[in-house]
Amino acid sequence: MSRTDSSKRSSSSDPEDAEIVYLKDNVTIHPTQYATERISGRLKLIKQGSSLFMTWIPYKGQSSNARLSERDKNLYTIRAIPFSDIQSIRRHTPTIGWQYVIVVLSSGLAYPPLYFYSGGVREFLATIKQHVLIARSSEDANVFLVNNFQDPLQRTLSSLELPRSLAKGSPSSSFKGTPSDERLDKGTLEDNQLSNNIQQNNRQRQKNHDPARDISIQVLEKFSLVTRFARETTSQLFRESLVDGHGPAEKRRNNWASKDHQRQEIASNDVDDDVPKRVPVASDPLEFEKLSLVWGQPRQHPLGLEEWSTFLDSEGRVGDPNALKKRIFYGGVEHNLRKEVWGFLLGYYSYDSTYAERQYVVSVKKSEYETIKNQWQSISPEQAKRFTKFRERRGLIEKDVVRTDRSLSFYDGDDNPNVRLMHDILLTYSFYNFDLGYCQGMSDLLSPILFIMKDESEAFWCFVSLLERLGPNFNRDQNGMHSQLFALSKLVELLDAPLHNYFKQNDCLNYFFCFRWILIQFKREFEYEKTLRLWEVLWTHYPTEHLHLYVCIAILKRHRVKIMGEQMDFDTLLKFINELSGQIDLDPVLRDAEALCVCAGENGAASIPPGTPPSLPLQDGSIYQQQDDEVL
Repeated sequence: MSRTDSSKRSSSSDPEDAEIVYLKDNVTIHPTQYATERISGRLKLIKQGSSLFMTWIPYKGQSSNARLSERDKNLYTIRAIPFSDIQSIRRHTPTIGWQYVIVVLSSGLAYPPLYFYSGGVREFLATIKQHVLIARSSEDANVFLVNNFQDPLQRTLSSLELPRSLAKGSPSSSFKGTPSDERLDKGTLEDNQLSNNIQQNNRQRQKNHDPARDISIQVLEKFSLVTRFARETTSQLFRESLVDGHGPAEKRRNNWASKDHQRQEIASNDVDDDVPKRVPVASDPLEFEKLSLVWGQPRQHPLGLEEWSTFLDSEGRVGDPNALKKRIFYGGVEHNLRKEVWGFLLGYYSYDSTYAERQYVVSVKKSEYETIKNQWQSISPEQAKRFTKFRERRGLIEKDVVRTDRSLSFYDGDDNPNVRLMHDILLTYSFYNFDLGYCQGMSDLLSPILFIMKDESEAFWCFVSLLERLGPNFNRDQNGMHSQLFALSKLVELLDAPLHNYFKQNDCLNYFFCFRWILIQFKREFEYEKTLRLWEVLWTHYPTEHLHLYVCIAILKRHRVKIMGEQMDFDTLLKFINELSGQIDLDPVLRDAEALCVCAGENGAASIPPGTPPSLPLQDGSIYQQQDDEVL
């Protein structure tokens, strides 16, 4: 079923006196990587008065997967969203596969991609155009701007392409380490945190223009640049409704950035502009400090060799995996034990495997790894000339590995063999999982694993297991990242409504300032040893597989008074978050995160859509089934 007759009236579930102007069945959302967990539904465009609304309602009782309950489906339901609250619509047309669209709200949050299994995208956009002012972006023909024409240059890209918009600040496509860039790029993922690598990391770097390149690469390269242009662009991207009058009345009432207000503020401001003004801050509804003392248990000493042996039987099996995970959650693991224990946490070893079985796994997996590695090693120069994707991925990996954790002695120095191992593992992974390939940020995830495992094959397979959980972070449609940011927004609303409302009033509701934290699991926020401790704690999935979201909230709540008291807007907040790198005390944050998780309880779990990374695969086989299906 496609577009309906314009005279057809809406059903009883639609707004009264409404008219359905477009209806499409079999429009589907992919909440996880599995085809069995896809949710199909009905998409409608509804006209009521002079307003146009969009709804997507999932079908009832059609999912064969018991994990996706009706309550889970309702998390994805789109109920009568007015187009005045929509910023842009991005159309994706793969060479082979289904078309899909991503609807981005004025707040910067995006709904999951809507896949049109039986066509209808053209009619969908044409119907919108009949009732709402939309225009194709001059920068990207697949982006359609909604009610948004004041400044085409700044308002071209949706929030998913924010980094590309920032890139327009430079007349050329290259990213150059000019003196101003050196000063402003301190917090980006491209730059190393450690001071003796700053000079190396600020060398001129030429960007690779790959049309299919993952959006996450652009985010990593450009997202944290805090420049005057970025401030202007961000304020226009995220405050458009305050300027053009299309936003909700509440936002217009709270438009503290209006020109009249600015003139009044300047006239009455006797304080130096450099001194942040403090305003009263709403109290924490959870009494956070008391909460952590009651529900957050103290950290323990790391798991040592003697205690580790008590978890193993005579043949090497782990007798109580849950007790082991709980112990690691509260104390971590001593460094000399990490190579063995990480193998279990990452799924390289089975908890019920014996010593002999693990030796056999190492042998078999080593042979399998060499077979995959030989696929790219056997490519001749003549073949490489005709293999564009291989050359692009190899070039990107070569550029990234030479600036990843080079301050560590393990990776330090010219012609370091471990840097070469990192290169080989990443290139082999791009052949192991050719659909996902390589994206910037993956070297940050591999570096600690190789540092601990100190074996190429074992590090590779542990890395594979990690990306089974975090791979969706690097998907082209960024659905994995958006689902986590959406869940984070819901959890903050649950656990600290005043802070959530502050973000809403200041156009920070997209939570993009937490992007780096989530993408590479706080890799840039702590010292290396602390990062190893944090990761092994997160990998226990105790008390939840989404503890990293509660860690985000714990950090935000520890700084809520400063954030709200100084009235930080999006750009100021982004800069402040980046400057927290190296300043966060891990143990109190973990205790706070546990307390928040306990406090949230079932309501917290219900706020996180099923399949939100880093959820573990539910069955054997490729976890990138979604991408495989799209190209069949």
